Amino acid sequence: MKTTLITGCAGFIGSHLTDFLLKKKHKIIGIDNLLTGDERNLHHLKDNKDFKFIKHDVCKNLEIDYDIDYILHFASTASPTDYLKYPIRTLQIGSIGTEQILKLALKKNATVLVASTSEVYGDPLEHPQKETYFGNVNPIGPRGVYDEAKRYLEAITMAYHSKMNLDCKIVRIFNTYGPRMRVGDGRAIPNFINQIINNNDITIYGDGSQTRSFCYIDDTIKGIYKVLKSNYNLPINIGNPDEYSINELVNILKKLIPNSCNTIYFDLPENDPKVRKPNISLAKKIIKWEPNYNLIDGLNSTINYFLKLDK
Repeated sequence: MKTTLITGCAGFIGSHLTDFLLKKKHKIIGIDNLLTGDERNLHHLKDNKDFKFIKHDVCKNLEIDYDIDYILHFASTASPTDYLKYPIRTLQIGSIGTEQILKLALKKNATVLVASTSEVYGDPLEHPQKETYFGNVNPIGPRGVYDEAKRYLEAITMAYHSKMNLDCKIVRIFNTYGPRMRVGDGRAIPNFINQIINNNDITIYGDGSQTRSFCYIDDTIKGIYKVLKSNYNLPINIGNPDEYSINELVNILKKLIPNSCNTIYFDLPENDPKVRKPNISLAKKIIKWEPNYNLIDGLNSTINYFLKLDK
C-alpha cells in the first residue's frame, strides 16, 4: 500500500481527496490545524485503520516516522471570508508552510503535489486562461494575500524541482463546489444556496455580469489524481470550462429551490475578477482529463447536502 500525507485534510477538497485515496488503497496521514477545516468532514473515518489524523500547523516543523510515497499539500485559507480574516496566516501557509512540506518530501523522497489556484491569474486580461498566462494580480490589494501566497507556492515548488530534483506537481484549481463546503464559506454557490434555502435576500456583488466556471468536486478530485500520477511537473489547470454569469447561476438556483427571495446588489469588491474560465487543453492532452458533471446535477447534489445540514 502507498502511504500518502494530505495537508488540509479536514477541508472541503482535502477531505474528499482523503476518501478518494482511501478507496484507492492508500494509507492516509491527514494533517490539519482546524483553522478553517472541520473535523466533521472526517468523522466517518474515525474507525478506519488506514487513516491517521494529526492536528498540526504546517508552518511548524513536522516529524513523521513513517515512509511516505506522496504528499498532497492542500492546507490553505481558500475562501475570501477566510483569507481576509487571516491575511498574515494566509501568506505564511503559502510560504513557510509550503517549504516545510517540500523539505519533508525531499527527506522522504516523496512525490509532492501542491494546490494552486486560478487566482494566480488575478483579474485576467486573457480569456479563457491558459497555463502560460502570467496573470494580472495586484500584490497590495485585499486579495493579494491569497493570490501572492499561491504564486509564491508555485515559485518555491518549481525551485525545489529544478534545484533539488524533487518530483513536484502543481494543480491550478478553478472554482470547485459540492458537499462539505461550509455554510459560511463566503463563495458564490454555498452563499446563494443557503440564502435561498432560508428565504433570505440573495446578495450579489457587482451587477452580476461577472462570470465564473464551476467544477463539481468529484471531477476536480479525479483531475488532481491524474496529475499526481502523471510525469508532468509544470502547472495544469483543473476546472470546468462551462462559463456562467453570477446572475445566470442565481436564476438556476432559484429554479431548483422553492423560494420567494429578492435579489439585492452591492458594490463589487476591489480587484474581484470580471471573468474566469479555464483553458483545459493541457489537461486533455497530458492527463486525458475533462469534467463530466453538468451544473444542474452538481448543484442538486450540493443543495441536498445543505438541506440535510439545515435539519
